[in-house]
Amino acid sequence: MTIFPSRQLPSLVSRRRQKFSPMLSVLLGLVLWGMTGVDSSRVHAQEPPETAPSELTTLIEGIEAAANRQDVKGVLEFYSEDFSTTEGLDRRSLEQVLNQLWKNYSNINYQTQLQSWEKDGSAIVATTVTEISGTQDLNGREFKLNSTITSQQRVENQKVIQQEVLAERNQLTSGEEPPTVTLVVPEQVKTGQEYSIDAIVEEPLGDQIMIGTAIEERVTPRAYLTEFPLELEFLPSGGVFKIGTAPKTPGNNWISAILMRPGGITMVTQRLRIVP
Repeated sequence: MTIFPSRQLPSLVSRRRQKFSPMLSVLLGLVLWGMTGVDSSRVHAQEPPETAPSELTTLIEGIEAAANRQDVKGVLEFYSEDFSTTEGLDRRSLEQVLNQLWKNYSNINYQTQLQSWEKDGSAIVATTVTEISGTQDLNGREFKLNSTITSQQRVENQKVIQQEVLAERNQLTSGEEPPTVTLVVPEQVKTGQEYSIDAIVEEPLGDQIMIGTAIEERVTPRAYLTEFPLELEFLPSGGVFKIGTAPKTPGNNWISAILMRPGGITMVTQRLRIVP
């Protein structure tokens, strides 16, 4: 269950060069349940949710309730002191991210469903889907957040000890007519592999001016909290079409598309897994 999405839109984009804060997952996948470190080749959570032990369902309900109260200490009670992810998040950095997220999003809601689970020795490995929605006011403009994060977590002694995000999609919109954006990127590529990034606006552009860009960022603890320059371009074709090259080392990247027109702003972020 992942409590934070990946990225967050900067203060209103009114110039061509902006600072962009990647705390949206939580995009911005916002980590209620996002587990890294589980050997998926060895563990396959196949038991149906209705057969889950009570300690697992109680844990999920407890984290969800604490997150909806924006109770950081309450959430952390369900995470082990040794909690870690392969992206480098630990219990302390999780606390920092949640404090920043809930400072920005005063109105946020979490709903988590257990998809499957499996016993692995003394541990339970659970796969969940978390839906996150919220609003944020930036300079008098309201931004709406919607995020869906599929993740897997390892639980021991009723504490989450590891998390891995399996799939993540986050969207921020603002304005009366934000563009409807379809972001087409693969869920997984091999190291060094080329891949396409297509961000397509579904509505006809007509005589409207559209600006935007697509960006790629490595998922790291620092990336959740820091800002980086954002270059916006005019988009006469009504979308963004780019070719990316995966890093030479395995890991996770955020692929984000930001598109703006007079009627509104849309930002979509998806997670790209880079495997050997």
